[in-house]
Parts: sequence; C-alpha cells; structure tokens
Amino acid sequence: MGSLDLEDSQKCNINRPVENLLDPNEFRRQGHMIVDFIAEYYKNIEKYPVLSQVEPDYLRKLLPKSAPDYPEPIETIIQDVQDHIVPGLTHWQSPNYFAYFPSSGSIAGFLGEMLATGFNVVGFNWVSSPAASELESIVMDWLGQMLCLPDSFLFSGKGGGVLQGTTCEAILCTLVAARDQVLSKIGKQNIGKLVVYGSDQTHSAFQKASQIAGIHPSNFRVIETTTSTSFALSPDLLRSTICSDIEDGLVPIYLCATVGTTSTTAVDPLGPLCDVANVYGIWVHVDAAYAGSACICPEFRHFIDGVEGANSFSFNAHKWFFTTLDCCCLWVKDPNALIKSLSTNPEFLRNRATDSKQVVDYKDWQIALSRRFRALKLWLVLRSYGVEKIRSLLRSHVNMAKFFEQLIGRDERFEIVAPRNFALVCFRVSPSAISKGIIKSGGISENYYLGEKDSKEDEEKYCTNEINKKLLESINASGRLYMTHTVIDGMYVLRCAIGATLTEKSHIIMASMVVQEHADSILNM
Repeated sequence: MGSLDLEDSQKCNINRPVENLLDPNEFRRQGHMIVDFIAEYYKNIEKYPVLSQVEPDYLRKLLPKSAPDYPEPIETIIQDVQDHIVPGLTHWQSPNYFAYFPSSGSIAGFLGEMLATGFNVVGFNWVSSPAASELESIVMDWLGQMLCLPDSFLFSGKGGGVLQGTTCEAILCTLVAARDQVLSKIGKQNIGKLVVYGSDQTHSAFQKASQIAGIHPSNFRVIETTTSTSFALSPDLLRSTICSDIEDGLVPIYLCATVGTTSTTAVDPLGPLCDVANVYGIWVHVDAAYAGSACICPEFRHFIDGVEGANSFSFNAHKWFFTTLDCCCLWVKDPNALIKSLSTNPEFLRNRATDSKQVVDYKDWQIALSRRFRALKLWLVLRSYGVEKIRSLLRSHVNMAKFFEQLIGRDERFEIVAPRNFALVCFRVSPSAISKGIIKSGGISENYYLGEKDSKEDEEKYCTNEINKKLLESINASGRLYMTHTVIDGMYVLRCAIGATLTEKSHIIMASMVVQEHADSILNM
C-alpha cells in the first residue's frame, strides 16, 4: 500500500483544523458562565418546588430525537438546562428538603470536585498518580483520628482506609473478603453453606451485595427487631440464630451491624454484637453511612463504642459531611483480606513501585479498576472548614431536629414513634386524632373492606396508615417541602431528615406549619 495522496487526504479531512477541546481561554469563558449559573441556582433555590412536579417521559417530549450534527453555543445549552432540566430536578440542596437522608454540599466540596474533574486522573495504582493515592491514605487517617477509631483501622497501625463510591460497594468488598477467607478453609464448593446476618432494619444494599457475592438467598438471615429495643438488633437473637444455623451444618461468615438505620436511625449495640460474632469467627462490618459523620462530635462518639471488635467500618461523607456525591469512607483492619479477593496483576500494570510493596494500589481495594480522585474534595472540605466548624454544623442540624420534634410534639394530634438519635424525626398522626367519620367522607380509600375476622384494631391501624399516607402525599404535592416515609412495626411513618446545608431555623418553623396545615385539611374533612 502506498502513502495517501492529496485527494485521499482531503477525503479523510486530515488537513482540516480540529477545534481545541481544551482551549484555556474558551474553558475560562464557559467555566465562568457555569459557575455563575450554579451560584444563581442556589440564590433562587427556594423558588422551585422541592419535589419535581413533572410527569414521566416529560423530557423526551422537549428534546430533539437525535444529537446535533454541528456544535451548539454554550449559551443555548445553558438556557435549555434552565428551561428543561431544572424543572425535572428534585432539589436535594433546598433548605426545605427533608427526605431520605441529606446529600449535603458545600463550596469546598464543589471546588474539590471541580479540581478532581479538571485533573481527570485515573488513580488505579500509585504510579498512575502518586498524589491521588497518598492523599487518600492521609485523609483516611485524618478522618479515622477524628472518629477516634482504634489504630488497628488506620495506616498508622496495621489497617487502612479507602474511598469507595457508595455503601453498597463497601459492603460488597468486605463481604467478598469475608467469603473468600472462609472458602479458602472449607473449599469453594461449599459456598452454598455460607450464611450472613442483618436485621430487618439493615439497608437493602446488604441484600444486593449478598446476591452479587453468591450467597444463597435462603442463607440471608433477617433478624426481627421490635419497639422494645428501639428497632436495634438483639445480640441474643443473633446468637440463637447462629447456633441454629451451625446445628444445620451451615457456616456463618458475616454480620452487617448498623449505626443509624435508614428508617429510624436506630443503633445496633456494637460491643455485644461483636462479642457474639467473634466467638464464631464472623466478619463484622459496621454500616454508619448516615450517622458516622455525627460521631466526630464527642457527645455522639459513644454510638460507635465497641467498633474495636469489628473488622470494617464505613460512613458516607457525601451524606452529612458536606462532601459531594460520591464519597464513601471505608476502613478495614486487614487490608490484605481485600487485596487477596480483589486484586489482579496484568503485565501492563506491572511497575517498580508496586513490586517494592511500599505503596498502596487502591485498585486492589475496590470492585472497579479505574477510580476518581475523591480524596481531593474531602481534603478541601477538611481544610476549608476544620474539625470544629464541621462539628458545629452537625450540632446545628441536630438542634434543629430537636426543635422540629418539639413543635410537632406540641400538637396533640401527632406522636413521635421512634427515639430521635441524630437529626431524623419520625412522626405520624396518632390513631386518637382520627375521626371515625373520615372513612365515610372519603378521607381514606373506600376499597378497604372489613370482614368478619377483621378486628377494630385492624380497622384503626389501616385508617391511621391511610391518613398518614394521604398527609405525606398532600405535603409533597404542595412543593413547599419534601419528606419521605417508612413502615415500622406495621405503622406508616413520616420522616423529617434535617441536614441540608442551607436549612435554618426559619425553615423548620415553616415545615412544621406546612405539616399542621395539611393535617388540618385532611382531618377536618
């Protein structure tokens, strides 16, 4: 084959100048526009309904059916973001956002994300970007010290920390490590005998991780909790369940204990649970995805007492630590357990630093090979605000939750249904506040039929749940605030999770008023 002639090169367009996609001047111009847009968004965020009010498939009707053939100006694109994207957002950073758990942001978090994205390094091993790996190790030790974790969890001891994307990944990685440790002793053919344990309040991420890790569905143990223990996992029930499984020839391998459950922020008793698990050689992972942030405050540190008996511990900095999604902090006592299960060493990744065993290659601590420079944004948050200011912000959210609890508690129509451990208030309209005439007036679903075997207690429970469901739907449809629900012990419960960065006392007062106004409307039908 000969070289390309002029005609061929013209056909291939190889002589046509190509636009510089990273031109510094153009980046500066467009970047300033985006920053201005985001700043205006936060300035006006309270003007938007907190919960998006659009209908399914709304966006497909507004946007072209195919991508443009030629460039469009950034000005046009930003206008489309304002006109078409913003209406379809649920505004997680709104001061009136009280749903799920917070995903709090901050200037430092945003700027750290911008820096990480700007560098766009892929730090799978040390040599691919030494600063990314080393900063992560340093930041994880900083955080571990703030939490007063035992030295056994820190690089300064024999453990170490890694930034995962989410809790789902943290649980999966540690579960795989626990699985492989046991299978190396009893043989891989016995994977069907492995059993894992959690409570009925444990996050569904644990069930998903178990499925992925090959744990047989019938060996996924869900231990019931009760109001008498504030929905915490009972060590006695755990012990009896384990003993029963061992008698059946099964092999217990993993317990997922929770500090701050999703439904009510219940706290499992770590010390007694670890005592039970350690007798049987069970890996204990502590999931503190939400509440772990608060434990940097001395007055909340006792909630993780007993963590010294666990094998791993995680919390999400992207929930209540003013660091943008995604950023899950995971510590393990035995990093080699992760590395044995998760490492691969193809020739193209071989290098002198790795062979020296003096560096951390984080690719071997996670599921994926590639990884983002998450440590940079966490580093900026810690340096920009400092430990004491972060503690102060967390305390302010807890105090606002106490205030909301007091405001709702003053209204005799409501009841608090679970202890408030942190900044989540679980409440509902109480059965005593519901008129017997509401069902006849259409206040609740008329599809419900009371049979001969249904008791007055069943009727009361159903009516109470329906009224609270209707109340939440009415509140969220108003767009003034957004809350979510849970069901515990058969009760439909409203959850007010306080933790958005912009939330102030005035928003708490407004939220309580909105709840009461909508309750007035429903209960006085």
